[in-house]
Amino acid sequence: MDVQITPRRLSGVVTPPPSKSLAHRWILAAALAAGTSVVKNVAFSEDIEATLRCMEALGASWEAAEDGLRVAGIGGERRPFGDLPQFDCGESGSTLRFLIPIVLTVDQGGVFTGRGRLMERPQQPYFDLFDRRGISYALEGGALTVRGSLSPGEYRLRGDVSSQFFTGLLMALPLLEGPSVVVSTTKLESASYTSMTMGVLARCGVHVRWSPALNGFGVEPGVYGPFEETVEADWSQAAFWYAAISLGSNLRLRGLKGQSAQGDAAVVGHYQKLALTGEVKINLSDCPDLLPPLAVMAAVRRGTTRFTHAARLRLKESDRLATVARMLKALGGAVSEEEDGLTVYGVSTLPGGVVDGANDHRIVMAAAIAATRCQGPVVIRGAEAVKKSYPNFWRDYENLGGAVHVL
Repeated sequence: MDVQITPRRLSGVVTPPPSKSLAHRWILAAALAAGTSVVKNVAFSEDIEATLRCMEALGASWEAAEDGLRVAGIGGERRPFGDLPQFDCGESGSTLRFLIPIVLTVDQGGVFTGRGRLMERPQQPYFDLFDRRGISYALEGGALTVRGSLSPGEYRLRGDVSSQFFTGLLMALPLLEGPSVVVSTTKLESASYTSMTMGVLARCGVHVRWSPALNGFGVEPGVYGPFEETVEADWSQAAFWYAAISLGSNLRLRGLKGQSAQGDAAVVGHYQKLALTGEVKINLSDCPDLLPPLAVMAAVRRGTTRFTHAARLRLKESDRLATVARMLKALGGAVSEEEDGLTVYGVSTLPGGVVDGANDHRIVMAAAIAATRCQGPVVIRGAEAVKKSYPNFWRDYENLGGAVHVL
């Protein structure tokens, strides 16, 4: 789907969708719990639908409940060995990386498939662990097959590729009969996401502790208890509406939790920095998903903005450093691309133009917000990509006064 946006400022009140990061964790925790759990305020984005499919393949079941889901978990029990289950992860990196170690505790392995760039995204931290532990794996024809079982012990892996590997292990290892340790052999980036995971585990009665001395986590064996929780609003999606405010729209956001475990709540501080003039430097190591909306804020500010420590963005749904740069240039912005970041040179106006959405939900949303400040029309190719994380984005955009025409 291609859309044309006629530039105009937005106005009104908007509630960002539920946190996708938290919803993945709550749903999988419910699937592993011994009993029935209720997860409220869930948005059925494509990524969440992928996790629900995979939860069913794991042996759990769910049904729609008032404002959410009712999930019957498997209790973390090992299932009889048989044919390896199939897990269609769509384009969800969280679904894939969280599930790989989980299936090695309850299913002796599985076959994982995906779409887009998903199966090209790095899994080497897991592969290195598997080599040391005698777990077989093969990535062939766009499918990853893993066979074997995890056992209690020490797990050492790099922490500068993705925190998702740590979350997968932290969710899986409590299901084993003995304690384990998960050690980061580098600085652990996006550490706020592992803090989020620990909060979910604690709510389920599973004990994981962070040890600065180890630069890692101690994991105790335990049983996931059933729970009832409401997914809080998503700060990574709220960041796009903050960008609209930065560009002159009159918006009020509601439903956000101030003291949130979501690392992307850092958008508030970055928004305030970008409201100043002069040079600003922003380290994205703990909140890389904020680059697209922050780059839009930077595009028309008075001064230069340097975004650093963002090399991991090259391995997202698109090479997000390259696609953010191309998006801004297509609209008339000034930006230079570096190996691990971007430098955005503020301009007074954005003429508008045609943007390739690159099958990346965050590029599409960033371009739509940038359009509110453009002088001429903005065409966005592949605008349906928002379904991956924010299926109601275009509805909310139009309700706030945005002028969107489907081509």
